[in-house]
Amino acid sequence: MILVILLIDIKTERNMQIIDITSCVEELVKKCGIEDGICLVYTRHTTTGIVINEAESGLLEDILRRMGSLAPPDSGYLHDRIDHNAHAHLQAILLGNCQMVPIEKGHLDLGTWQKILFVELDGPRHRKVQVKMVPE
Repeated sequence: MILVILLIDIKTERNMQIIDITSCVEELVKKCGIEDGICLVYTRHTTTGIVINEAESGLLEDILRRMGSLAPPDSGYLHDRIDHNAHAHLQAILLGNCQMVPIEKGHLDLGTWQKILFVELDGPRHRKVQVKMVPE
């Protein structure tokens, strides 16, 4: 079994931001030459998330607003005594830190409207997303 591990560098620009990384991941799949297998996309950061959904601008804004209302800042979190970002950790828990996508015929096997989205919850920062691919 061959395991391919690559990184995507992301520089976020806002406190909360969603970035479509589908084309970056697709490019890595093509670069590795894997025809069929599994692609794991994983964020190494505890205040970010990886989700698969539609990248329509209104929906992206809705996601950010909902995350803010589910775990708003300045709500008396104990962790805020350390670095004032407990809300971002709680939001990241709700989103999850990875997604798996099948690779079929050399491409990500995503649905028509599906995109791989990196969600920044405590930016702006420099982030790394790990992409692991395992051929069949």
